[in-house]
Amino acid sequence: MLRLPAVGSTDAQIAGELFISAKTASVHVSNILAKLDVPNRATAGARARDLGAA
Repeated sequence: MLRLPAVGSTDAQIAGELFISAKTASVHVSNILAKLDVPNRATAGARARDLGAA
């Protein structure tokens, strides 16, 4: 899941890729941002690359 927001995918794109609703994708992205303690997707992508996860 982390790879999709890290490459700039929208909630709708993530939802289509994972066969979930856009709202569910939004909640997952919000949870990822909170767990990584970052303010936005761009920073999450950078953190994911630093951690070797993207």
